[in-house]
Amino acid sequence: MGIKSFQGARRQQNNEEVALKVRDYMSTNLITFTPNQSVQEVVESLIKNKISGGPVVNEKNELVGIISEGDCLKQLSESRYYNMPLEHDNVEKRMVKDVETIDGNMDVFDAANKFLQSKMRRFPIVENGKLIGQISQKDILKAALNLKGENWNSKTKSTS
Repeated sequence: MGIKSFQGARRQQNNEEVALKVRDYMSTNLITFTPNQSVQEVVESLIKNKISGGPVVNEKNELVGIISEGDCLKQLSESRYYNMPLEHDNVEKRMVKDVETIDGNMDVFDAANKFLQSKMRRFPIVENGKLIGQISQKDILKAALNLKGENWNSKTKSTS
């Protein structure tokens, strides 16, 4: 008697592979900040929208920085130490100006590795000099969940 497979009937494998791109999972409806906004406004927005940070853009929607809860906490700590009111400091003084971005055409698994290497929680996506979206660690996890029981490797998934 032959060996029976307990995996059930096998699906016909389709050799066509589809890459999961960052642009397919990035957030495009972003809460952004401007360099001249007060840090107090940013803190209020972070709390109201339940986010941990966001991109800073100029009037042309060009990415000029990123501000996070940590940047705001630093300002809060210093303002208390120097007895300075929170509303007198602006985003431009506190934001990180050297922002690493991700290409929207990058594979989500390569993006996951970039998250692991950098310890960042979010990466902005810029196209033609303009901010078009942002990818977060949570977005990458959503992409992985969409695969469910599919076989996948570091670059592609099989479609059946």
